[in-house]
Amino acid sequence: MSTIFITGASSGLGKATAKLFAAKGWKVIATMRRPENETELTGLENVTLLPLDVADVNQIKEVAKKATEMGVDIVLNNAGFGLGGPLESYTNEQILEQMNTNLLGVIRVTQAFVPYFRARKSGMFLTTTSIGGIIAFPFYSVYSATKWGVEGFCESLSFELNQFGISVKTISPGGIRSNFRGNQALTKNDAYTPLVEQMTNKFMQGKTPTVVSEPEAIAAVIYEAATDGKDQLRYQAGPDAVSYVSMRQRLGAEGFRHYLAELFFHS
Repeated sequence: MSTIFITGASSGLGKATAKLFAAKGWKVIATMRRPENETELTGLENVTLLPLDVADVNQIKEVAKKATEMGVDIVLNNAGFGLGGPLESYTNEQILEQMNTNLLGVIRVTQAFVPYFRARKSGMFLTTTSIGGIIAFPFYSVYSATKWGVEGFCESLSFELNQFGISVKTISPGGIRSNFRGNQALTKNDAYTPLVEQMTNKFMQGKTPTVVSEPEAIAAVIYEAATDGKDQLRYQAGPDAVSYVSMRQRLGAEGFRHYLAELFFHS
């Protein structure tokens, strides 16, 4: 029986993925900051809950040791949150928290499991990035920095780890129906309010390619990436993710940037 280790499994995509893999007969090590508050996953067979804050370096090492003693075949880096708003309104603490969770958390969790997988000459790292790691939306500069950073980290890492039989893959979801926005830190600056409202209205009115997918649909793409046996780095998840990437490839990076500017602020 294969085992997957999941960060950020308390809700949304992380929980949906834990439930899917458990239903498929996998052992699941589901981690979250406060497992004592979890009620749904505790009732599932073959699911083990462990406490983990991916911003806590010492806890990462401790939990990785426990998990590898149990046996792990796949690590899914899924923990993350959004930081939206004009850059000049972010506090230093908000920027550091975003970087620590979305980027450094992925790097540190991955690093903690590499020696174990290398010794086994097998294993896989799956990382939930975002369509925001391939294209950039206005007012998500620091969030985009973390997700683009994760994409670059995983691509570079794939070269060195593939030589030891370790796979590296990323999943880039578009919109997901979850509490991501509820967990999102939103900053404000009156000078930007009309622009933020204009962009938000375009999303709300359905005038963009963004589509909200159920977390179960995105979890299915994660399961596909985990089991398809393909030497493939990136997987887009959700129809809007596929649409945005296709459009960027067709228009080119500069053409696509002008398209988004027109879409959000001029049309």
